[in-house]
Amino acid sequence: MATYVMLTKLAPEAVTNPSKLEDLNNQVADKIRKECPNVKWVANYAVLGGCDYLDIFEAPDTETATKVALLVRSFGHATTETWLATPWDRFLPLAKALK
Repeated sequence: MATYVMLTKLAPEAVTNPSKLEDLNNQVADKIRKECPNVKWVANYAVLGGCDYLDIFEAPDTETATKVALLVRSFGHATTETWLATPWDRFLPLAKALK
C-alpha cells in the first residue's frame, strides 16, 4: 500500500463551537471507514500554521486516496492537500539504483 499525507484546513464557520470538533471528526472517520474500508489510518495530528490537521494514511492506490480527500471535503467544512509519501526504507534503494 502507498502512504499519503493529507493537510486539512477547516473553514472558519466549521469551528464555531470547538467542543463539536470531536463529533465532526467521528462523522468523517465513519464515512471513510464505510466508503474506503481498505484504508489504514496511520496517524493524525492537530498542527499550528497554515493548516489545522495533518493526517497520514495508507491506501492501495491513488483513486482510493482521492476518495478520502473527497470525503473530507464533502462535509463542506474543509480544503485538503494530499501528497504521496515514500518511506525512507523504500526511497533509499531507489536513490542508490540511479546511475
